Amino acid sequence: MRFLVVIPARGGSKGIPMKNIYPLNGKPLLTYSLEMMQQVTFEGDVVVSTDSERIKEVALQIPGIEVVDRPEDISGDRASTEAALIHALKTMESKKGCTYDAVVTLQATSPLRQAKTVKACLEKYEEDREKYDALLTLTETRTDYWIKEGADHYHRLYPDAPRRRQDRDPIYIENSAVYITDRQSLLETNSVLGHQVNGYVIPEREGVDINEPIDILLAEELLKTE
Repeated sequence: MRFLVVIPARGGSKGIPMKNIYPLNGKPLLTYSLEMMQQVTFEGDVVVSTDSERIKEVALQIPGIEVVDRPEDISGDRASTEAALIHALKTMESKKGCTYDAVVTLQATSPLRQAKTVKACLEKYEEDREKYDALLTLTETRTDYWIKEGADHYHRLYPDAPRRRQDRDPIYIENSAVYITDRQSLLETNSVLGHQVNGYVIPEREGVDINEPIDILLAEELLKTE
């Protein structure tokens, strides 16, 4: 199969300015994903979709990485990731004169994602492609979730779940580390989840997603233990 790996990395970010190239332990956040993909053997291409010249410069420092300049109308806060993926897909197919079988979405905000995990996801997707047209990574949790009802009332999401953590059935969190979507399904649904998505559970460590400043502190400490 021919895969197009797309790393969406726009310049705008409210919580952490220029988050996608924030210096995490001295290295731009984006670079962790790019260097990781150099360890994955697959048929296809790796491209960064960005509207930022600074991010583009960082991406092009890594051999074999291509950049798609994202138009302004799909670069704002309200623009969907899928819009960037489809734009990158059409741009790269036109440039390369080929048709990709599937699009792999790697958020730049998952610096602890491992090459062996991405490879395993690709293999799982190919193995199950007759049943599922998409795959996403999940993190297992046994947390006791509560939800808000009305102005000041809270109740357990699963009121019958055991009180002891170890006695609860696990539930799974979408961690945004890896998505794989059949090309045609992405175009038809405008969703990385396609028509029928399957999950692949990865270690909690690899599912760390940089959204808030506290996430940076956690990731920096975990990276020191590798």
